Amino acid sequence: MESLSEVKPKLLLVEDDIENQKLLKLFLKKYFSIDICDSAETFYLLTDKNEYEVIIMDISIKGDTNGLDLTRELRENSIHSNVSIICYTAHAFSQDRINALDAGCDVYISKPTDIYTLLNAISELLKVKGINIFGDFSSTENIFIS
Repeated sequence: MESLSEVKPKLLLVEDDIENQKLLKLFLKKYFSIDICDSAETFYLLTDKNEYEVIIMDISIKGDTNGLDLTRELRENSIHSNVSIICYTAHAFSQDRINALDAGCDVYISKPTDIYTLLNAISELLKVKGINIFGDFSSTENIFIS
């Protein structure tokens, strides 16, 4: 049984690519309790029963509802409106960034990027909430995730 000091913050990964799911889970499981979903249907099931500190949201997911629509819905829902949302997507045009931020994402990161960029973004968002679970991930290593 985990002690209170060992309880990891909850993170939801909204990503439809299986390989990206595996890779991100590999890097993030040390710091977070991770749930993964690939569609709006599974997203609703998870967010109805869990509260998350951070959501990593891809724009393109399975089904008719995209990640930006889900972000807008979260921002309008008083229960989940304060969750930190990182748009992490292969949609890399400047308009995609604008759309993500307009939808309510706190941070926009285009794929591929190195894992340290993502970890630093998560770290900064959590520090604002008073959660400091890991340090600075500046590194000269280029561990890219797509």
